[in-house]
Order: sequence, then C-alpha cells, then structure tokens
Amino acid sequence: MTSPQITIVGGGLLGAAIAYGAVREGARVRVLDQDDGAFRASRGNFGLVWVHGKGTTMPDYVQWTKQGLRLWPELQQELFDLTGVDSGLQQPGGFWLGFSEADVEKRTEMLEKINKNGGDVPFKIMDRAELKQYLPGLGTSVVGGSFCPLDGQANPLMLLRALHAALRLKGAEIINDVSVEAIKYDAGNGTFRAVARDGQSWTSDRIVLAAGLGNADLAPQVDVHAPIKPTRGQVLITERLQPFLDYPTNKCRQTREGSIQLGSTAEYVGFDDGTSTDKIEWLAQRAVETFPALARARLVRAWGALRPLTPDGYPIYQESQTSPGAYVVSSHSGVTLAASHCYVLGPWVSGFTQAPPEFKSFRGERLLEPNASFSNGY
Repeated sequence: MTSPQITIVGGGLLGAAIAYGAVREGARVRVLDQDDGAFRASRGNFGLVWVHGKGTTMPDYVQWTKQGLRLWPELQQELFDLTGVDSGLQQPGGFWLGFSEADVEKRTEMLEKINKNGGDVPFKIMDRAELKQYLPGLGTSVVGGSFCPLDGQANPLMLLRALHAALRLKGAEIINDVSVEAIKYDAGNGTFRAVARDGQSWTSDRIVLAAGLGNADLAPQVDVHAPIKPTRGQVLITERLQPFLDYPTNKCRQTREGSIQLGSTAEYVGFDDGTSTDKIEWLAQRAVETFPALARARLVRAWGALRPLTPDGYPIYQESQTSPGAYVVSSHSGVTLAASHCYVLGPWVSGFTQAPPEFKSFRGERLLEPNASFSNGY
C-alpha cells in the first residue's frame, strides 16, 4: 500500500511534533511553515512540563496531560539519539508557590477537586518551612505551595530544533516562508490543496491545520469551529548564575545553562507581541519576592510572544466531518504535550490509528456557547 501524503500547515512545536509522529510511522510528510517573522508560541513558552493544577473542568484533559508527561522521556531520548540535540527535559517535580494563605487554600481546593473528578494527580501541600527544605533561597513573601513529583521543564527552542532536525533526517519535506490562506477540498478524488498567499499550492491526501493563530481563519474552511484568539506572554531572562534552583516553579525556573527564566504574563492585547514596562516590572518584582537573591541578578532580555488560546483553554483535536482527511489541531501546551502530539496525534492524522475516546471532549463544538469567554482555566 502507498503511504498517505500529508500536508501539515504550521511548523511550530505542535505541527512539528505531529509531523514527526507521522513520518516515523511511514507517512509521506510535507510541512508548510511561515517565515521567521511569524507569531511563534514557542518563543513565549515558559518551558514547563506540567500537570498539577490543569484540567479543573475537564477530567479528560488531566489524563491526556498525564499521558504526555509519561511519554516525554521516550521522546527526549529518541530525538537525542537521532539528532544529537538535547531538548533539556528534567522531571524532578515542580512547585506552585503562593503569596497568601487564601491563595494556598484556594489551590488546595482546586487540586482536591481535580482528583475528586478522577484526576489522580499526586500532590502535596507544603507550608513555608517545608518548602524551604527544597527551595532554601525562598523569600518571606511565600507562605506555602504545592508540589507534584510528575512535573518538570524542558527547553522549547531546543525541542523545536530537535523536531525539525529529526524531520529532515526522516525524509520529511519542509517548505519555509509560506503563508497558507486557503484550503480547497476536492470531494471527487478526496484530496486537499493548500493555497499560499503568493499563489503557490500543494496537493495531498490529508491535511493537518496546526497553524496556531492562523487556524481561526483556516479551520472554518473545513467546517470546524475553532474560535482561537491570541494571548500575549511576556518573559524575562537573567544572566547565568550558579545553580541554586533544583526544581522548576510557576514563577521562575533555572535553565541548564544557569540563566533564570521569569514568567509569564497572560494578556489579551490583540496581535501585539511586544513588551511593556509595567509587566516587566511586575515579573521582576514577583521573582525577587520569591527568591530575594535574584535582586542582584542582571536581566539580559525581555520579550513577548503570542499564544493561541481557545475560550476554555483546552485543545481542539478534530477531523472534519464534511472534508474527511482534514484535521484541525490547536493546543496551548506545546511543550507539555509534545510527546502525546507526536506518538498519538501523528499516527491518528496519518490514518494508522483511531482517535482516542477522550478526543470527543476536544471537539470544537463544545465552544459554540454564545457566552463563552476567554480564560486561562486550562
């Protein structure tokens, strides 16, 4: 049998992970990627590989995320063996830190609710004294927090580099500087044509729309509801410091190179991916309150990036009913879910496997409620 020809629109973390998962199964893969000026969510991803606190209103998302964390070490090793690029995975566990007793109590209730709904996410609530056993440089503003042994961190940009290198080594075709504006479906022969802004086009048996913010315009062309809007995340990075932070936290993390990444914000500012003085100041102040030693660290860079977000914060994974073979995929957690996107979504969009049962929860139709509002409730 001839392997399917798949066009994947979008070469970011989501599209690249799915593409790699497809090509390793034997599909013929073409990736259509934009230029370096594209709104790449990986630039603003904080790099956490994280489950505890996610899925408060969707149990299927909790299980999906847990599966992603279990699969991550396999993906890390496979990509390193193939490309020599280290994606930086570390999973020592992770801490959420709270500045008030009320926040810690709210956090406890949320985590207990997740597990009451079947989440089965291991966590421990710690007071300040216990936290300091793991985070000795903790500031007095932190009164308590939660810990989950499943969590960790990775390097989003090195992961993206590893995925693209692996795609080339596996024979995938990557075409850059392409802005796809239209998807044409030929029902007669069941093929798809992706049409770029400059008139170029590519035909394939299947097509995967993993275009991030671009899916808001492309998904309706295959009759999938995907109301995606941009949320801006601003992130700061310090100079390299001596190792002092052995665990990632929700407010800052130390990279393998020694720099401290501070973040991030969640702002609804349209398509503005710039930075703002007030948010930079807020991130820096919060970091110093968390770890006072950071007051002496020099900031070397601040940047903003736009991330695609659905109204409820959960992903969309859906095959079109009117254009079978067309898939719409959108996710706010390109790092945490990278392994699931590779090992589960890749074979699924290739036609080698069936959709997992939980994908019924991830269809775009759930977002048709007229009063749905955008939030970070994922």
